[in-house]
Amino acid sequence: MSRPPVRAVALAGAAVCGLTACSGAHAGERDGLTVAVTSYPLEYVTEQVGGEHVTVQNLTPRGGDSHGLEPTPRVVLALAEADVVVHLSGGMQPGVDDALAQQPTEHLVDAADLADRPPDPHFWLDPVRLAELGDRVADGLAGADPAHAEEYAQAADRLGESLQALDAEYAAALAPCRGATLVAAHEAFGYLADRYGLRQVGVTGLDPDVEPSPARLRRAAEAVRDSGARTVFFEAAAGPAVARTLADDLGVTADVLHPIERVEGDESYPELVRDNLTALERGLVCHG
Repeated sequence: MSRPPVRAVALAGAAVCGLTACSGAHAGERDGLTVAVTSYPLEYVTEQVGGEHVTVQNLTPRGGDSHGLEPTPRVVLALAEADVVVHLSGGMQPGVDDALAQQPTEHLVDAADLADRPPDPHFWLDPVRLAELGDRVADGLAGADPAHAEEYAQAADRLGESLQALDAEYAAALAPCRGATLVAAHEAFGYLADRYGLRQVGVTGLDPDVEPSPARLRRAAEAVRDSGARTVFFEAAAGPAVARTLADDLGVTADVLHPIERVEGDESYPELVRDNLTALERGLVCHG
């Protein structure tokens, strides 16, 4: 799908802003900070760190695909009006990258270097990496709102402790599974696999909407047979068809593993992380 030129969208956003007199509504003129974020994991961290001092606007609608976020006038306007922007640059949302390049924001927290497995952006599946983002968000918020800097730092410390506890749960539960093969329909679990000593084999690559090639299907089938893997994991939002077809052909099961980039209803990061751990304990071949 083609997207409108960023410059044209930016001009449209500026026109809307002029009509509504929205420019100049900064932190000193209202209660708290307005923070624009571009995906759910960034929203979770920002809400935990900012607490009552921030209003967080996730530019990806609840349940929406963050990979599909385009620089519409609404998005450009939100980026322009935010006191702080929390974003993951580097290609996951190239339209937003372009918009921010043409319309820089004073307080930008960019998580790009935490996602160092290009082109896989899902660094938040490693709780240790997500804790580091919490510290950066605290610094970014403090830059825009120095009066509450200590509160942001303390909140980031609390978030870090909760994420370290999740990491400890994973490390203890998956210690007997080191070296196990994680067969995933959507190849989104590389950071999780790296952290806990698993070997990820993807059926479709990073894009769950792309039909797997015969070569990829053969590779995944060989990995299941050679490793004795007993589960093919799939993302619920993408549908189970590919995973279940492969699982049925090989006589293994299919189960859900959540990449936590789009969420529905009242789902939360800690809840989904623990659901993933339960699925991994159930589906991986572990020893001891």
